[in-house]
Amino acid sequence: MSESATVERIELEVGQEADPRTYPKLTRTDFVKYQGASGDFHPLHHDEPFAKATGFPSVFSVGMLQAGMLATYVTDWLGVETLRRFKIRFVDQVWPDDELTCTAKVTAIADEPGGGRRVTVELRCERQTGSAALKGDAEFVLP
Repeated sequence: MSESATVERIELEVGQEADPRTYPKLTRTDFVKYQGASGDFHPLHHDEPFAKATGFPSVFSVGMLQAGMLATYVTDWLGVETLRRFKIRFVDQVWPDDELTCTAKVTAIADEPGGGRRVTVELRCERQTGSAALKGDAEFVLP
């Protein structure tokens, strides 16, 4: 007989923030590994001469790489099984040697019909320069 998985109740309040997570510096190899996983082999993300010929100072990350990092960060906090919506906006490019820090802040909590709480979280993925690479929000339905 198997037990069904249950999500434990997490006590939250509006204004509460998750502990920030800083990821190691990104490398060109990280960009290429992500390109291989995603199937997006555009040369702007791995070919330095091509990137420079098109007016960029260097290759830059596929935006979905940092979106995945942000999604992992927030679902590690509140649970992937409780995620109902994840929305992001690309704000700034991410370059080799950028160090990204993800943050999350509870902006709303509402009772759900039939039980549970809908929790809205403001998200940010920031470069070491202080500029936001991504901004967004997510909604979770928690017990």
